[in-house]
Amino acid sequence: MIVLGWIRFALTAVILVGGLACFTAAVLGVWRFDFILNRIHSAGIGDTLALFLVMLSLAFSSGFHMDTLKLVLLCLFMWFSSPVSTHFLSQIEYFTNPDLYDHVDRAESADLE
Repeated sequence: MIVLGWIRFALTAVILVGGLACFTAAVLGVWRFDFILNRIHSAGIGDTLALFLVMLSLAFSSGFHMDTLKLVLLCLFMWFSSPVSTHFLSQIEYFTNPDLYDHVDRAESADLE
């Protein structure tokens, strides 16, 4: 029984370190990229993956009971809300930034409007 506890601890630690590495990569992407849409993409993808890994490590750590269900529901809420908010922010940037012509070709999207 003690061996299973150590295996669960090791699995929790590995997944948690992976989640923290994803958070670190997202922060570095936001800090390093110059173009705002790249920053939004880095933050959205990094937060979503890192949140999943951290919640998974907490689920392994606490065991599988009611707290795990709460963590899964929190993760599902963030999975649905984070991409929607980053998409909304990128649409605002796309339609309001006059300097975006230097980075994006709007000729193809003019036919869609």
